[in-house]
Amino acid sequence: MSNRHLARTIVMQVLYEWDFRGRDTARIPELVQYVKGEFAPDFDDGGYIERQVVAIVERVDELDQLLEAFAPNWKVDGMTIIDRNILRLGVYELRHDESIPSRVAINEAIELGKTFGGDASGKFVNGVLGAVYKDIVEKGEVKEIDKSE
Repeated sequence: MSNRHLARTIVMQVLYEWDFRGRDTARIPELVQYVKGEFAPDFDDGGYIERQVVAIVERVDELDQLLEAFAPNWKVDGMTIIDRNILRLGVYELRHDESIPSRVAINEAIELGKTFGGDASGKFVNGVLGAVYKDIVEKGEVKEIDKSE
């Protein structure tokens, strides 16, 4: 497993814990420490995990609105906790993280869905993120990193 894939896995797990335990933003550093301690105690991510989690939590309302817009048959609260947090991470990377190519953001989110979600999670994540990406392209908001590919 690559370092960035491991970091995304931990980000997803921290978001799950945050969501499941009442969405208390003050507990994020504690949750990051807990999840890293349980799953990758010697992993040095250079602060990447906490930065990603904080950035996603700061934009959670915006991300959830996008999820509901691009998963029209679903309310965010009706999605499984795993799926909605994988999607939050994927949409954040697609829309806001200029260092991650869109293709990588989508593929990584699909893999997280297949690994941690239910039987249809990978397809669900692919469908929602594919629709978000199509919208980004149609609006001409493609990241610089994607334009050079």
